Amino acid sequence: PPSNPHIAQTHEGEHRFDHGDIASSLKITRSTKIYALCAALNSCNLGYDIGVNTGAGPLLQTSLGLTDMQVEIFMGSLNLFAMAGALTSNWISDRLGRRWAFRIAAMGFIFGTVIQSGAGGYASLMLGRSFVGLGVGFGLAVDPVYIGEISQAAHRGQLVTWSEIATNVGILLGFSSGLIFSSVDEDVAWRLMFSMGAVLPCFVIYFSTFVMPESPRWLVSKDRDAEAKEVLKMVYPDGYDVGVIVHQIKEGIEKESIAEHAAGWDVILFPSPAFKRMLLVGVGTAIAQQAVGIDAIQYFLVYILDESGIKSRGAQMGILIALGAVKLVVIVLAGHLFDRRGRRPLFFVSLLGMSVSLLLVSFAFVGSANSGGFAVFGLALYLAFFSLGMGPGAWLVPSEVFSTLIRSKAMSVATFMNRVTATIMSSTFLTVANAMSWSGFFIMMSIVCLVILVWVYVYLPETKGRALEDMSQYFAEITGDRSILEAEERMYRNDDLPAAPGGGSVPAVESTARAPQRAMAAEKPPPEDAHVVGTMA
Repeated sequence: PPSNPHIAQTHEGEHRFDHGDIASSLKITRSTKIYALCAALNSCNLGYDIGVNTGAGPLLQTSLGLTDMQVEIFMGSLNLFAMAGALTSNWISDRLGRRWAFRIAAMGFIFGTVIQSGAGGYASLMLGRSFVGLGVGFGLAVDPVYIGEISQAAHRGQLVTWSEIATNVGILLGFSSGLIFSSVDEDVAWRLMFSMGAVLPCFVIYFSTFVMPESPRWLVSKDRDAEAKEVLKMVYPDGYDVGVIVHQIKEGIEKESIAEHAAGWDVILFPSPAFKRMLLVGVGTAIAQQAVGIDAIQYFLVYILDESGIKSRGAQMGILIALGAVKLVVIVLAGHLFDRRGRRPLFFVSLLGMSVSLLLVSFAFVGSANSGGFAVFGLALYLAFFSLGMGPGAWLVPSEVFSTLIRSKAMSVATFMNRVTATIMSSTFLTVANAMSWSGFFIMMSIVCLVILVWVYVYLPETKGRALEDMSQYFAEITGDRSILEAEERMYRNDDLPAAPGGGSVPAVESTARAPQRAMAAEKPPPEDAHVVGTMA
């Protein structure tokens, strides 16, 4: 690596010498893979909860004599409790460390699972649900953060997707629990299925205590640079100058602090035209992910199969496992396609495919003779097309379009609105389906996917390979509002000459590199987005 530690960054946060041809020679170390795998295991807990409730929902409804509305609230409430967990996880994670955040999340899962398994009524069932939800919220917040902080910048994107893959592995495990206990009495089966959810959190507690190191970024934030260097030596190849990485981490923390003070919540609540369009794209994409009904449909898959004419518990659980396997395979493939094919094409294919798939599902409920085959085929296509684009893409786009000035706050808003939408969809699924007819409900959801497709075509820019400066320039151009560029210039101007380790000033390599980059920014978006400008100008 170069001797000058003040390194320019791309929009992916990579060091200049940790990018391109040199980056390809940096292999992911064995330690990094182990740490990322241990962290991703926590996401399996969220997936397991989705999967296990899909199979256990009808059983506990019969066993405890619950109404459809009570089941809807039970399913949908997880997101509300998860939001509370996500909000508090930041406090715990920043003060006690990432490893303690993992332990607390796992303990919430275990405590909630035990209460749910032994629930004798609706009140105790919801009490257990609240603890599970808090654990989910902690996990959602800390998993990608930890993986990103212990990964080499050149491989960070690939490793962070392990969290999404692990969630789908957990869903498959939850589906499998239904098949394992399919021959057990219904009153006992759902309790055993829930209790199995306490196994994975025990492994998380063990790994976070004895295997996983503390995040180097957290250690640097606490002025424990020596410990951070020891962790980074395990993450980077032998002989790599990790002192440069520590300095870059310090600069990143300083810039986040500057951005935090440079833009308050007024920028979010009363945005200028450029920020408003940026929020429309980023937050809108996060909302759209749940508006297509993914959480609700996954939670109520057994109800859908039952209504379509598939009544056997064993058959239902076998179909769930097959559907989970399809979703898992496609989500792994999608991670490679986003950087090769671009964001917009995959969104188009995903939404159009989901619309057609939901239309096929609706055919299963037309007429007096229900067709389970249509339902299964349509659901498999729906889950596959969702995982191809809307699943991973709905979080990739917000992380790329938000300006540094508002990224932290804007991502919080996007996450909050995503969970609120998921809660509404899950908590009203049965009521709306029964009121409209199941066929009518799926036709409506098919239309929703088409409406979102039109919205994506009009508003979503192609973000593949673009630097953050390009995105700010883009939104400034299409809205005629250059205040966003001026605000960023003011923020960076305060950080042009940071202090080097041991005193003195570091030559402003990044500052001088940034100026021409902005000056050379395209005066108008590239050709592939020409239609976006034309429809939004």
